[in-house]
Amino acid sequence: MRHINERYGTEAYDDNGLLTQFDVNVPADFNFAYDVVDDIALADPDRTAMVWCNPEGEEHVFTFADMKYWSDKTANFFAECGIGRGDFVMVILRRHYQFWFTMLALEKLGAVAVPATFMLKEHDLTYRLKGADIKAVVCTSAGDIADVVDAVAGECPSVETLILVNPAGAGLTAQDADGAWLIGEGELAGPVLSGPEGICAAPAERAGWRDFNSEVRAAPADFARRETAAADPMLMYFSSGTTGNPKMVLHDAGYALAHLITAKHWHNVNPEGLHFTIADTGWGKAVWGKFFGQWLMEAAVLTYDFDRYNPADILALIGKYGVTTLCCPPTMYRLMTEVDVDAFDLSSLQYCTTAGEALNPDLFDFWREHTGITIFEGFGQTETPLTVGNLTNSTPRPGSMGKPVPLYRMAILRGDGTECDTGETGEICIGIDPHPAGIMMEYYRNPEKTAEAMYDGWYHTGDTAWRDEEGNYWYVGRNDDVIKSSGYRIGPFEIESVLLEHDAVRECAVTGVPDPVRGFAVKATVVLADGWKGSDALTEELQKWVKRQTAPYKYPRIIEYVDDLPRTVNGKIRRAAIREADRTHRESKKTPEGLI
Repeated sequence: MRHINERYGTEAYDDNGLLTQFDVNVPADFNFAYDVVDDIALADPDRTAMVWCNPEGEEHVFTFADMKYWSDKTANFFAECGIGRGDFVMVILRRHYQFWFTMLALEKLGAVAVPATFMLKEHDLTYRLKGADIKAVVCTSAGDIADVVDAVAGECPSVETLILVNPAGAGLTAQDADGAWLIGEGELAGPVLSGPEGICAAPAERAGWRDFNSEVRAAPADFARRETAAADPMLMYFSSGTTGNPKMVLHDAGYALAHLITAKHWHNVNPEGLHFTIADTGWGKAVWGKFFGQWLMEAAVLTYDFDRYNPADILALIGKYGVTTLCCPPTMYRLMTEVDVDAFDLSSLQYCTTAGEALNPDLFDFWREHTGITIFEGFGQTETPLTVGNLTNSTPRPGSMGKPVPLYRMAILRGDGTECDTGETGEICIGIDPHPAGIMMEYYRNPEKTAEAMYDGWYHTGDTAWRDEEGNYWYVGRNDDVIKSSGYRIGPFEIESVLLEHDAVRECAVTGVPDPVRGFAVKATVVLADGWKGSDALTEELQKWVKRQTAPYKYPRIIEYVDDLPRTVNGKIRRAAIREADRTHRESKKTPEGLI
């Protein structure tokens, strides 16, 4: 081992082994690809970096030497395409191993990687390509996203190069009635591609596009280090966009190093273990759990290149590959509860974490009862790494996202900038004077939004919480999600947690609707579990259920039953979409006199 993490992080602990101090050192010329991945590749070449597989049966074990070799070849190919320092490149690659080759190559060139989801539509993609002056698009041939790119690229003058990646499956290959994969004669897919000779072996042909796999295989393997700076833009994500167009969140190289605290002190990755974060690479959570922090810890990651989430498949992979640490959002854990968790071999699993949404206490209890493992919750944003969490050697309080991590100075503030009292709900804010590693540089090309979020020495997250006597933070919701009813401030999460404990409720979202007396009334939009049907009787039962378990003024006066909830492209519930649908419905019911 190189103990690389010790070069960049300074730590201190209390007598119980709990982290009390953490500082990050970012050298002026730091580059994650050169200084971490290539360093390990040269000094410890056989160390496993990633175990990769897909449903079709293709498998690879990539060492750090492999990652250097293929990223060097990719960097040479990209350079020949005219991609260089400061160029913005959109990366739409699902969970294909080519994503890692691409990300490392772009860092080596000093280009800015812009990961995006394969679920984008024409309007979404046009906004992103034009907004960031994207120079090149590296895109999967799986699904229809390449069609979307073709439909809009001509309207985006900055786009010069389209590069197509054939993933040879990604769980999208057709199956027969018995579940066997229908791989055509001469088609390169499945186990035949396992092993070194199968890497980037499946070509892709499409008019106007360059073939990533073929050209990377043909590219030279020698690539000399180029000049880059840690302060240069390195990575940009588009925020979830729960309201309005998403913002462009720009990060420098310090973001990579700040994820040391994510991997070492929250995921608790073991350099000799195998970490599994399930996130798609179009979402920032992927680099939280499949890239920066884990490789700074010299740990291997598992990647499963699937199409549709199947909890049984995920649980089976844990035993098959010996996963030691697992991170996935609460929704995925919840879907696991719908299969027989006890039937799977989870004996290798040592540690579990979650983020992306608040964790409901009933799910916390279920997982511990069936696996013996506590889920350690954490909180962060596209704009940050982990900022609040239940770190290793802490004792999580079910439903609490933990305490501020020692890398950041944090407070819960009122609207006037003063600090909230214990138990008082306010906005989670992070000190940015001086600007710490990991917090975004800016909202790219949007100084107004940047100024709205960063002022008076604080980054204002837009998320609200309250702090208990022990310093634990308890999530309430986005600023826009908090319901002001009859003088009370009601957070949706607490009501959702209570509803989810009822057998009838599979998923739910709580929002406010205008009320002439209360200002706003609480509404619950509910997806029912199998075997349940919405009725007046069930509505009354659910209302009583909430009243019995929380303050009566919080109960949902309106309950609507739906088949599914609106979500962002990375899976978060879009309460704003529910509010907008309710507003549109109210507007349609108005009489000419303006009365409802």
